[in-house]
Amino acid sequence: MAETTARRAFITGITGQDGSYLAELLLSKGYEVHGVIRRASTFNTSRIEHLFTDLHEQGVRLFLHYGDLSDGSRLAMLLDQIQPHEVYNLAAQSHVRVSFDEPEYTGDSTGLGTTRLLESIRMVGLDCRFYQASSSEMFGATPPPQHEETPFYPRSPYGAAKVYSYWVTRNYREGYGMFAVNGILFNHESPRRGATFVTRKITRAVARIAAGEQDLLYMGNLDAVRDWGYAPEYVEAMWRMLQHDEPNDYVVATGTAYTVRDFLQISFEHAGLDWEKYVRFDERYLRPTEVDALIGDASRAREVLGWEARTLTPDLARLMVDADRAALEVEGKPWIDSVVAR
Repeated sequence: MAETTARRAFITGITGQDGSYLAELLLSKGYEVHGVIRRASTFNTSRIEHLFTDLHEQGVRLFLHYGDLSDGSRLAMLLDQIQPHEVYNLAAQSHVRVSFDEPEYTGDSTGLGTTRLLESIRMVGLDCRFYQASSSEMFGATPPPQHEETPFYPRSPYGAAKVYSYWVTRNYREGYGMFAVNGILFNHESPRRGATFVTRKITRAVARIAAGEQDLLYMGNLDAVRDWGYAPEYVEAMWRMLQHDEPNDYVVATGTAYTVRDFLQISFEHAGLDWEKYVRFDERYLRPTEVDALIGDASRAREVLGWEARTLTPDLARLMVDADRAALEVEGKPWIDSVVAR
């Protein structure tokens, strides 16, 4: 590893949507970036392949390390070796519907994984700033608008695990004086969103239906209200939280509300299609407990960090449809996750 005076960042979940955009942002700011990836028999780095540089070349600033949030000793060894200035914990089992099927795994990775990472930082004696990816799903059934003082009422194993991570992060901040923050991000999407998440599922289907490669789209609850923003803008908020003088927790959101039905209509209309002709209901996509409405109040982020969302849901849906249609034209078929969750 080349000697460098650049700031070093350590990212768990670097191969995900947010991790890839965050890595791009930090590299553009001159950081040396270290990412943790899980060992697999297939490549799982498609979102960050464009960031790779041959390790034999000069000036390499992106390094990947095998590891997992279930392995605290490995995390401690990596942190001690790398000595990062900033640690971003983005790794999790992040699919809400899947968390009902795999509640124990979700609790271990999304909940206890945060404790392992924080405890590794403490045991190593690392002087760094820590970001925890919290979620609007923690609010669950609490009526909107939701802000930093809104009570939590999670409605899924995923939401409950995120509440645990939120409070353990605050506990390490208050108990050990660590610079540890929670970014309570509301739904944020992009063309890099996994194909099983509702927004990407919709825009991929629009592209395929418009191209004559798919006939119907099966959906669950169309009445759920969400506050959808653009992922590249949200990782900027993550970075700003760690640059502030004092650690605090921040809601990151657009403050606007759209239903799943709205997202469907905007996406299909952008391709000149009537969504009602192609969408069918399938109860398998319903959650055992639904979250009716999540709408964030990001006043603190705006006033303290100077951050504000620029891309709202209608433009977000259109840019995602355009990206999926372009992917069909270039590749002949869209990128599809290896496992399609039911």
